[in-house]
Amino acid sequence: MSSDLMREKNSGITVSLSEIPDDKLVSIVSPSGRDVIVTQDADEAMALARKANEVNFDKNIDRRLRIKADLYILPLICLIYGIQMMDKLTNSYASVMGLKKDLKMTGEMYSWTGSGFYLGYLVFEFPSSYLLQRFSLSKCGFVFLFLWGTVLCLCSTPNYIGFEFLRVALGMLESSMTPMLVIITSQWYKKEEQFFRSALWFSCCGFGAMLGSAIALGCYEHMEMYTIAGWKVLLIITGLITVLLSVAFLFWIPDSPATAWFLSEEERLQMVQRIRGNQQGFGNKTFKRNQFIEAWTDYRTYLYFFFSVAMSIPNGGLTTFSAILLNSVLGYGIRQTLVYGCYSGLIEFAGCILIAWCIRFVKHRMAICIFGCTMNIIFVCLFTFATNPYARLGGYLTLGTSVIGIFTMISCFASNVGGYTKKMTVNAMFLVGYGAGNIIGPQTFLESQAPQYVGGQISMVVSYCVAFCLAIALYASYYFENKKRDRLQSEGKFADSENLQDIEFADLTDKENPLFRYSM
Repeated sequence: MSSDLMREKNSGITVSLSEIPDDKLVSIVSPSGRDVIVTQDADEAMALARKANEVNFDKNIDRRLRIKADLYILPLICLIYGIQMMDKLTNSYASVMGLKKDLKMTGEMYSWTGSGFYLGYLVFEFPSSYLLQRFSLSKCGFVFLFLWGTVLCLCSTPNYIGFEFLRVALGMLESSMTPMLVIITSQWYKKEEQFFRSALWFSCCGFGAMLGSAIALGCYEHMEMYTIAGWKVLLIITGLITVLLSVAFLFWIPDSPATAWFLSEEERLQMVQRIRGNQQGFGNKTFKRNQFIEAWTDYRTYLYFFFSVAMSIPNGGLTTFSAILLNSVLGYGIRQTLVYGCYSGLIEFAGCILIAWCIRFVKHRMAICIFGCTMNIIFVCLFTFATNPYARLGGYLTLGTSVIGIFTMISCFASNVGGYTKKMTVNAMFLVGYGAGNIIGPQTFLESQAPQYVGGQISMVVSYCVAFCLAIALYASYYFENKKRDRLQSEGKFADSENLQDIEFADLTDKENPLFRYSM
């Protein structure tokens, strides 16, 4: 650091990062006591930070910008997440509409149509996250969505090998969806707003299940009118919906608030002011090796990862076998099975929003995550061990709310992982865990145990119990780290950082930025 800058910092004079020449270096002390070099390769919002300090900003402006984001951004990303869930469930609906018979599936072949999807998801998660960081968000999203819909239409192939290959390709393309929506949510909303918005777009999994069940029911009831199998019509319809949605995404969603077509120049600067408190910015297209390494050496990354695996094992089984469980385990006919799919989606949609609304009263979202894990254990035990058929049906229908734990954790690392490269890496690892769990899930439903699939049901109970323990461990880690940082700050250990203006846009990680606090 230059001597002039050092004197200014030590004298308590505020130094703006946006005003420091490119050839000057600034260092701060991290919470671990390590010197961290703050470079000029900062967040995209840094370019606007200096001008943003000069614009008017108050509660009314803050509210107006939040409403604009809710009106222009939130509806489309909710629809996208709902449609991608609908697309994933088409495999389950097709299984009771003649898919297994037409493609001559025997033994564990159907299980591998579920695992194959998530194998592609797992393999392509890191490449898709890199592409989203490196290139235009709207254009990348369009390409992934367009190809996703096109491949889904092609899944009406007449042979098993072709179908399995296309399922793997679908998984590769779908791997981009969740990280993309996490990026968008963290760009547009404050930390305290991100949980409810994440819950809204995640709850649309229920909307997707309702819509998919309704389309599948219509295809099933009019099968005699088609010249091809009803399950093929289902795949083509849902694929075309996704293709149309991709075009809307390209022209509607901006790369970041800094380039938003529906914001004026002044509003873009005000948006920079609005998200300062996140201690994060809009993003950085430079891959930073130190942040990548930190992501792999941060123990919280592995808590996220194994939580994701534990929560996804039941999800993989349910996504692939949900219709079969209703049909064979509970004994409902095909029409009833598809109708109950609508009910399950409705409960998931309403339940997620209701639980998320509780954040108004329970300020700790990790407490909601732990509560959600507890309810998962209760519901899956009801479905697995109850003797009354209506109790088992009730347990099955409420299992859709199991996504509460997943979306709570996603909202946590959206706001609790600093540094754009680190955020993308942790995001990718979480979703690799998601893919791994979803690969394992269908394999626990052994054809030799049909029609009850006892092993698959027991694996769901065990997995939810493990997820519950990991959620408590993560909550404790946030709590004690925040206490430690508050104590060090009160002792004056972070004075150099407090005098450095715009540090929130320096693209520092959560472990490097001493002013960063974990949102619980």
